[in-house]
Amino acid sequence: MKILLVKLSSLGDVVHTLPVVQDILVAHPGAQIDWVVEKAFAPLLTPLRGAGLQRVISCELRRWRKSPFSAATRSAWRAFRRELQSQRYDAVIDLQGLTKSALLAWLARLSPGGKRYAMANQTEGSGYEAPTRWLADVAIVLEPHIHAVQRGRELSARALGYPLDTLPAYGLNRAPAHGAIAQTAPEMIAFVHGSSRADKQWPQENWITLGRQLNALGYRIALPHGSADELATSQAIATALNAEAGPARATVWPRLPLDELTQNFAQCAGVIGVDSGLSHIAVALDVPHVQIYNFDTAWRTGPLTGMAGADAPPRQRSVFAQPTPSVQAVWDAWLSCQPNLPSVSEWQPL
Repeated sequence: MKILLVKLSSLGDVVHTLPVVQDILVAHPGAQIDWVVEKAFAPLLTPLRGAGLQRVISCELRRWRKSPFSAATRSAWRAFRRELQSQRYDAVIDLQGLTKSALLAWLARLSPGGKRYAMANQTEGSGYEAPTRWLADVAIVLEPHIHAVQRGRELSARALGYPLDTLPAYGLNRAPAHGAIAQTAPEMIAFVHGSSRADKQWPQENWITLGRQLNALGYRIALPHGSADELATSQAIATALNAEAGPARATVWPRLPLDELTQNFAQCAGVIGVDSGLSHIAVALDVPHVQIYNFDTAWRTGPLTGMAGADAPPRQRSVFAQPTPSVQAVWDAWLSCQPNLPSVSEWQPL
């Protein structure tokens, strides 16, 4: 069976869709799966190449639409279309639900008897445009109140006719070499403070306070960034945490491609972050993680309770409050995510 998945962006949405690959392979061992994605997010899929994912077909619709009639855009579009149509598919599944994804799904070639599948309705908090069902052969109605991870899994399961009876598996598990590295440096905690939306961010002084508490327990802080503004914030937090004499307590990571950043996260003892694509990568890696929400949307995009198993304590939690969660609330959530929690007397309240 040859299957094409269409999920273009954004980073968090692509992460939420990763379990679909593993679901299909469990139901249809040997299936050949291709994925159409924005080029910026293609490196995230690298760990899945050769492990169920055959081709990653990248496009740059965001860039192309800025100069749609330029020679460079027309040439790039032709090359993309040739690659997209170089194979025929038994199933094309539009997991995005937007006009642009519907168009690409429609352009893909079908095998005899093949079909295009898409969502027939909008789900709460997600974008949706009518062409996604107009251009599909089969439009599937989904429960409106559904988690983003389960939305993609449910659509694909119903399209291909298999049951969903397992926890989501993302395919980003730590490779043995990375696990060995993690054992040599288990004291690193990554702070994901950046977000494309300012109203999702957490105050800088809160990060510093939390970092000092973790430093006092022997942890070091890693600070990733993806823009000039985020770099400035990372540097400010690192400067505050490293102000005292002695070994560096915080490190600003260089700007890394997504596959390398994912490997770095896998080597950490945990991640604390705002609602962002990078935080969702931490969820996919199943590292101890606290996700900070200024809006009551964790039910839709936050960590799924029970990822470690029905009988295991949660390794990942979301914390919500308005205007923003307190440092104490985040700290308490972090303690609850620790698999081997020392006696309470060893942990100092903030």
